[in-house]
Amino acid sequence: MPKRILQGVVTSDKNEQTITVLVERRFKHPLLQKTVRKSKKYRAHDANNQFKVGDVVRIEECAPISKTKRWTVVVEASA
Repeated sequence: MPKRILQGVVTSDKNEQTITVLVERRFKHPLLQKTVRKSKKYRAHDANNQFKVGDVVRIEECAPISKTKRWTVVVEASA
């Protein structure tokens, strides 16, 4: 199985080696045909503490690192 890669914005970098990434997805409502925005926060592993709030990053699925972390930062995406 290929690993999922998502792109989002860093909303928190307060924890050691962890960032919180807000990923937004857009889809058309099945009945109303209106574009709907849904967002979800993921906690990702940032080994070098190099990403700060506001950075656009790509995260990739991985084996569980801690109770809440199942993602690692691949690279900073160009915004």
